[in-house]
Amino acid sequence: MEQIIIERATITGIRTLQEIGRATFSEAFAAVNSEENMKEYLEKSFSEEKLKTELGNQDSQFYFALLDGKAIGYLKINTGLAQTEKLNLNALEIERIYILKAFYGRKVGQLLYQKAIDIAHEIRASYVWLGVWEENHRALRFYEKNGFIAFNKHKFWLGDDEQTDLMMKKVLVSENELKVS
Repeated sequence: MEQIIIERATITGIRTLQEIGRATFSEAFAAVNSEENMKEYLEKSFSEEKLKTELGNQDSQFYFALLDGKAIGYLKINTGLAQTEKLNLNALEIERIYILKAFYGRKVGQLLYQKAIDIAHEIRASYVWLGVWEENHRALRFYEKNGFIAFNKHKFWLGDDEQTDLMMKKVLVSENELKVS
């Protein structure tokens, strides 16, 4: 059976991160967005400068899902001030879990998700949250299956197209447990 390895991405993997980021986002959303908006988003979001900044932020972490040394997906998590919404400094945000379509259904997303949950427990986060496009039904089912519930919405701009993300969270630690420890 093939072994998928989850490995932390560092600055030396910036090209791989660019490639896997652009490829997975394109596969997921190119068919339902304009070519111009996709081009603008991919150039800005996966520019070398932006990725260097994100990789250098101590409150953000990237992980690759590797199969035979090749990146087939990745995870980006944020804590503290790196979170895209300042909800709770004691929370962990899953900003991205993206997998190449050829590897859908092979539990790659679950492995990356579990890495995020393991880190959330290590840092004693009170909850994990994320934003997912309201039209991304596959991702919504994945997160609901993993115990996330919608609690709010926020706007996401893809080029000049305003889209709505559902904000979802999964509570890890009750307030009483936090007070005891």
